[in-house]
Amino acid sequence: MSKTNSKHTPRRPWLSGLALAILLAAGGYGGWRYYQAPASQQHAQLTATVQRGDLENLVTATGALQPRDYVDVGAQVSGQLTTIHVEVGDQVREGDLLAEIDPTVLQAKVDSSRAQLRNLKAQLEEKQSQLTLAGLQYKRQKNLLAEQATSTDSFQTAEAELRSARAQIEALKAQIDQTESTLRGDEANLGYARIYAPMSGTVVSISARKGQTLNSNQQAPVILQIADLSTMTVQTQVSEADISKLKVGMPVYFTTLGSQGRRWEGTLRKVEPTPTVTNNVVLYNALFDVPNPRGALMTQMTAQVFFVVGAARDALLVPAAALEMSAPRRREGAAAGNGAGWSGDKAAPAAPMAGAERSSAGMAGGGRPHPAKIKVLKADGSVEERSVEVGVTNRIQAQILSGLSEGEQVLLPNVAGGSRSGPRSGAGAPAGGPESRMRL
Repeated sequence: MSKTNSKHTPRRPWLSGLALAILLAAGGYGGWRYYQAPASQQHAQLTATVQRGDLENLVTATGALQPRDYVDVGAQVSGQLTTIHVEVGDQVREGDLLAEIDPTVLQAKVDSSRAQLRNLKAQLEEKQSQLTLAGLQYKRQKNLLAEQATSTDSFQTAEAELRSARAQIEALKAQIDQTESTLRGDEANLGYARIYAPMSGTVVSISARKGQTLNSNQQAPVILQIADLSTMTVQTQVSEADISKLKVGMPVYFTTLGSQGRRWEGTLRKVEPTPTVTNNVVLYNALFDVPNPRGALMTQMTAQVFFVVGAARDALLVPAAALEMSAPRRREGAAAGNGAGWSGDKAAPAAPMAGAERSSAGMAGGGRPHPAKIKVLKADGSVEERSVEVGVTNRIQAQILSGLSEGEQVLLPNVAGGSRSGPRSGAGAPAGGPESRMRL
């Protein structure tokens, strides 16, 4: 056994050296082939198929639902709330009795004013009688004075008594007018003890309780709230970065939690100019109305709102990352610092943009068509750069108006990077977007 081992020992270094030489030769040949191969074959290219579909450019925000028409029903007089005739959820019509306040004190004021009015009217009759008597005495003294049968003092006294009687009557008439006015106010307050519905709708909340004492001297206490739930208003808070994209009259839709994908659609009615600032975040309120005939929408529901800046139906779509857009330039003569004067027919000589920046360059996703460049992989494996006209875009997809046909393959940026002649590095086809595959 020792002789056999000694015979094979000298051969091992020669075999190892030969194997190493073969590996080095194979590696050198492979490297030579790699660098001599075309650049388009050195890296796998990610492509996407041009296909038809629907596209929307959206501004998303969160909102809350509230009735478009509602009223807080309060008490105009003070007193104890004795009866509430409705409950939350009841349907009421305008003029229905809702609640009652103890009218004892109010009724007493009305009775007192009525009694005072009767007293003044009785005094008025007495003064009118005195006026009649004063008028007769005045005539008598006047006739006697003409015949020099009475003194001048007696005539003047009768004249003064006549004028006094007339003045007292005028004073009583003024007191009667004042008392009648007070009586009308007391009767109105007595009527306010019975609270009626000012509008038709649904009782959505009751904030007072039976037996509660209401004090209307400082602030009108709210008893309940009535709302018309047939039309709801969605109050949406939109960030200052997106508010410029909103226009009154633009379409908008929203979904709610638990709606199972159901959409409610409407039209933007108003954008309030005064923002709300929360934690240094500036938000603007955007309002739109939506019919609610079946009552499926309720107050304070959370809504995921989508404002449709631009939309395309059955359009040719490509991933936005495949496009190379250039920022629009100002027209000649446009004033510096002025936002007007953007040119959309010629691209500025700026470096192409990639990724999410491309989708927002030029058109803002819903404006006029804009030119762009795209690389198309032909059937023979060659790459052709084409000029296309882009319509609606968002951060994921873009509508192609001209320059491509359905079914063609377009190149996407190489995810791995390092390609010498391929597209720039960027995002690939997003999930749920156009079909894409890896070509080897």
